[in-house]
Amino acid sequence: MVSLRFYLTVLLGSFYMISIAQPNSIVHEGEIGFSIGGAHYFGDLNTRTALNRPKIAAGIFLRKQFGNYVALRLSGNIARLGYADRYNTNDFQRQRNLSFNTTITEVALRGDFNFFKYIPGSTNDRFTPYFTLGVGTFGFAPYALLEGDPTKYSLRDLQTEGQANPYATTAFCFPVGIGVKYNIRNNINVGFEVTHRNTTTDYLDDVSTAYYGDANFTPGTPAYRLQDRSLTVPRLGTAGKQRGFSQQKDQYIFAEFTVSFSFNSYKCAVPE
Repeated sequence: MVSLRFYLTVLLGSFYMISIAQPNSIVHEGEIGFSIGGAHYFGDLNTRTALNRPKIAAGIFLRKQFGNYVALRLSGNIARLGYADRYNTNDFQRQRNLSFNTTITEVALRGDFNFFKYIPGSTNDRFTPYFTLGVGTFGFAPYALLEGDPTKYSLRDLQTEGQANPYATTAFCFPVGIGVKYNIRNNINVGFEVTHRNTTTDYLDDVSTAYYGDANFTPGTPAYRLQDRSLTVPRLGTAGKQRGFSQQKDQYIFAEFTVSFSFNSYKCAVPE
C-alpha cells in the first residue's frame, strides 16, 4: 500500500519541478508596437551633419522572433524633414538661401539581432541592446514657401534644375542602427533606437546638380524665384554653376522611443 508520505513527496516534487521549469517554458514569439521621436535630414543643404533642426517622426512595427536573439521586423514610419541654408555657417550656403520641407512615408523590412538573450516575462532575460539593418522604400515631395505667400510650392513640379523629366518621388533606403529594449512588465516592452538611412535619391531636398539659369525661367514666376533664392546682387544662379553636390545621396536619421506588446507561448521544458 502506497503511503501518504509518498503522495506528499510526489506532489511537492511536482510543484518544485514546475517552478524551476517555468522560466524556460516561455517562448517569445514576437511583438507589435509603435514608436515616436525625431527625424533629421542630411544632404546638400545640411552638409555639416548638424543636428539642429529635428522634426517629428512616428511609426508602427510588427516583429517576428526566431529564437532568443534574431527577429524580422516590418515597420511603417511617417516623418517630417526639412532644412534651410540660413542655418549654415558656410558663406556660399548662406548666400544661396535655399530651403525645403517634406513629409516622408516609409515601409521597411529589417533584421534585429539581440546582444543578450531576451525573453519577456522571464525573471532574468528582460534587457538587451540590439543591432538592426535592412531595406525599405519611402515617398517624399519637397516643397518651399515664398515670403508672404502661404502656398506650398511643389519643387519637383517647378523643375528647378531644368530636369528633362521630373525626378521620382519614391526611393530606396537602407536602415542601420542600434537600440535597447527592456521588458518592464509581463508582455510590455519599452526601448530607444537610433537608425540612420542612406538613400538612393539626391532630390530629397530638391538640390543636386547645377543652376539652370534665370534665362530659362519666366521672371516673377514661382519657378524663377525658387530655383535661385540667392541674397547676392547679381544672383548666384548663372547657368552651369554648382547648386548642389550630386556625388553624394541624401540621408536621414530617426531617434525614437518604442513601446511594444509581446506575444508569448509556452512549452513543456526539461528541468535544468
